[in-house]
Amino acid sequence: METTTVFFVGKPGCGKGTQAALLGEETDWPVFASGHLFREITKEDTPVGRLVKRENDTGMLQPHWFAMYLYLKSLFSLKEGQSVIFDGFNRKVPEAELIIDSLTWLGRPFKVINIVISDEEAHKRIDKRRETSGRTDDHVAAERLTEFYEHTVKAIALFRDAGALLDIDGERPVEAIAADIKVALKLTPPLPVGPTA
Repeated sequence: METTTVFFVGKPGCGKGTQAALLGEETDWPVFASGHLFREITKEDTPVGRLVKRENDTGMLQPHWFAMYLYLKSLFSLKEGQSVIFDGFNRKVPEAELIIDSLTWLGRPFKVINIVISDEEAHKRIDKRRETSGRTDDHVAAERLTEFYEHTVKAIALFRDAGALLDIDGERPVEAIAADIKVALKLTPPLPVGPTA
């Protein structure tokens, strides 16, 4: 199997983290999640840690150069031929541009899984997650959706233009979404449709 680099993108609450983790378990590929890395930084009692926490708490996306520092650090740590999953590093146009440029330079094929859900579903899921997860950024669902439309929609368009985007319907059971992702990435053959001869 050729080396695979997979990114997950979508509205807040679409299940990017869940699907990235499931794919990682299924394939044994490492998963680098920007949200997790940034939340770890918020625990540090440093000027940077406090600033990242303040921006996380208001629902703002972190500066693109910071996300790209974490992305490149993770990418350059990979062994030759190692496949990898990135969750959340591709939310702004400069990030998308750097991802396309860096992977083209390295000669690494890549795909971007866009998990598609409605705004109503995003609000519903964030409200439900806020009750259980304790994530501080979940109390600002409207702001996070605004950030999605201001920034991430344009990044998604770049990935689509690059021929790397795979749209997946995210308003179905977790297992069905995971199965579709594996088919889209050609990790499993598609299920037959209709009667077979």
